[in-house]
Amino acid sequence: MGQVLSDAALDAIFRQARSYNGYTDRPVGEDQLHAIWELMKWGPTSANQLPARLVWCVSDAAKAKLAACTSAQNQPKILKAPVSVVIAMDLEFHENLPELFPHTDARSWFSGDAAKREVSAFRNSTLQGAYFIIAARALGLDTGPMSGFDNDAVDKAFFADQPNLRTNFISTLGYGDPATIFDRLPRPAFERFNSIA
Repeated sequence: MGQVLSDAALDAIFRQARSYNGYTDRPVGEDQLHAIWELMKWGPTSANQLPARLVWCVSDAAKAKLAACTSAQNQPKILKAPVSVVIAMDLEFHENLPELFPHTDARSWFSGDAAKREVSAFRNSTLQGAYFIIAARALGLDTGPMSGFDNDAVDKAFFADQPNLRTNFISTLGYGDPATIFDRLPRPAFERFNSIA
């Protein structure tokens, strides 16, 4: 703990990593999906809420179902990717808090307050979505996180029997094809978007 990662590791996770629009034909195994989860689950969430729920679309049928809910430009990305992922949030995450945060009655903080649960589920599942991207990159994989989809349609397609689940965002996953990325976009210096109080 407390050690600075090598430049190669920092490049792989941040500086040289990109969001891909397409992938090579190299397959992604189920063991790699488990490995991503085994890393991303350690990322911090408020009171260890862990509200993210992931659907890993590996089959052609699952990818087609997801693609049907997205914009025209995103459909081929989803269909051609080795894996496409729905990152959703559980609005009833608080029911797991007695197990996940057992040293106090954290469940009571959210019981009877659906609006508070939704805000917290969105914030923390978004964090987990970022951990998904970082974990995938750390394991040598690439991602293509995206909006450009109909939330209600994805929820109906994948969570019709689980009304407490709502889609946050979606992503493709695989070994990125460098021919499918744009030129590097600007990343301003510290002074542009930061202040120290």
